[in-house]
Amino acid sequence: METREDKSLSKLEEEIFQNFRDFMTGIAKIDELGIAGSKLLSGFQQALEFIGRPPIDMNSKLVEKIIVANETKRVKAYINSGCRKLNNSIQSLTNFHSCTRGLCNHIRKAKEILDELEGLLGDVTSAIQTTDGKLLAFSGLDFDVGLNEQATYNDLEEKDALSDSQSPDITHLAMVMAFIYSMVKQDYLMQEKIVSALDLRMSLEELESYCQMWSLRPFINDEIVHGAWEHIH
Repeated sequence: METREDKSLSKLEEEIFQNFRDFMTGIAKIDELGIAGSKLLSGFQQALEFIGRPPIDMNSKLVEKIIVANETKRVKAYINSGCRKLNNSIQSLTNFHSCTRGLCNHIRKAKEILDELEGLLGDVTSAIQTTDGKLLAFSGLDFDVGLNEQATYNDLEEKDALSDSQSPDITHLAMVMAFIYSMVKQDYLMQEKIVSALDLRMSLEELESYCQMWSLRPFINDEIVHGAWEHIH
């Protein structure tokens, strides 16, 4: 017969599962936001490439012959303007500022979601710690963002093996949440630094590296995230 204590524990487990589902919903939002941010960064890159585009090389004999052969008012005006059409220049500057604002908004929204994830993780941690040993002790979990992949795998395997037979899933989910939060926070901090570094004077090579790192998401272990989604039911 199920005791009152068992019912209380069962209710607590359901609350933890719900927090886990909400947590993964937040991860999905972060992923979508990251894709949108990548597009904004590409837009910034395109605008900067146009703004920093060098003028036509007038020392080229081939270019000189082409211009002499087509020395119209339109061509002269184009050369005198620095080889830029006014409408294109205005549009590029507009895109530059629009993408910059968009990326700043991206960082703000990502921080809001990250704070929500931290809150959910804190709720789960507190819930497990208040079970007075009925669930596997969850003390000593480090939310630091300096975890490496091997440590992540080792800790997940160790905690899973030590989980109490009555409730192994709960403590495992809590560990998964902690590691995913750590990875997502590192990814956010990287994006924040990239956005802070954006400037009209930056080199295109540096910006290209930022775009590649943003798309790569080097701190995110997809296997752990995909495994977490398998627990959603």
